[in-house]
Amino acid sequence: MNAQVQILTSSRDANGLSADALIRSGQTVIDIETTAIHALSAHIDSNFVAACRLMFACKGRVVACGMGKSGHIARKIAATLASTGTPSFYVHPGEASHGDLGMITDADVVLAVSNSGETDELLTILPVLKRQGNALIAMTGRPQSTLGQVADVHLDVSVPAEACSLGLAPTSSTTAALVMGDALAVALLDARGFTADDFARSHPAGALGRRLLLHINDVMHQGEQIPAVSLQASLSEALVEMSQKRLGMTAVIDADQRLCGIFTDGDLRRALDDGACDLRNTPVEQAMNRDPKVIRSGQLAVEAARLMESHQINALVVVDDQRRVVGALNIHDLLRARVV
Repeated sequence: MNAQVQILTSSRDANGLSADALIRSGQTVIDIETTAIHALSAHIDSNFVAACRLMFACKGRVVACGMGKSGHIARKIAATLASTGTPSFYVHPGEASHGDLGMITDADVVLAVSNSGETDELLTILPVLKRQGNALIAMTGRPQSTLGQVADVHLDVSVPAEACSLGLAPTSSTTAALVMGDALAVALLDARGFTADDFARSHPAGALGRRLLLHINDVMHQGEQIPAVSLQASLSEALVEMSQKRLGMTAVIDADQRLCGIFTDGDLRRALDDGACDLRNTPVEQAMNRDPKVIRSGQLAVEAARLMESHQINALVVVDDQRRVVGALNIHDLLRARVV
């Protein structure tokens, strides 16, 4: 343990902060919020089913609303719904009264988040939403609240206690609302048959998107960029081709462009180590690998990465169904594409 960590974990620091008291406080918060989440399981009931059905059947968008800390939770719920197959966005209820209600159409379902169920900004826009015919799902900690009573469906996210020692700061209540939002999103994801490929399409810039969307033909070298020599080529000619194309190998092909083998930097070193190698006169056929690992252009780029890793190779030839060479790539191509 270094000196700085020792100071931080010593019994009491220069400000009089007790390490034991801080640890107890943090652990208490986790225990209280864990209890709150466990209690939430009992509220996954017929109202939860009704809320899921309303959102599943929605022809527009699920519009999440909330003020303050509940607003932050509503934003997160909207983002999670949108990325898992349920079109959704967040509207600030305060701004809604000043023009943003125009963002909500009669085809939308409104999800209102308020622990008290009495948030003024939400209650102000309820009559307009009702007149417009929007289905309203309320997520509150008080089923008997105004919002809970006027909603078409009420989701009870009440908690035994806030984790705040003053019982004031939203802590357990916001955690419960967040977990309920995740429960809705995942239940709808499962109901829609949403797949990893669907998820990747909404996250194309992320690591998962690249792994699930990027194919070999998106990263491979094609046409004149493919290193290739004939069976009759010499080791010297193969070496020139490798040097020009800079993939660390060259395909060896027949007259019909079918792959017969590959010749790599490693094969060259082994041929030179034999001592009886004449670069100009030895045909590449004698030193090539006749059974190289290959991949198809339609496969995912991440499969190329797995193949290279499992066989400890740095490059692959891409072939079609007739084993004709259509491309080539190496580990650097995958690194540039951020697949690995």
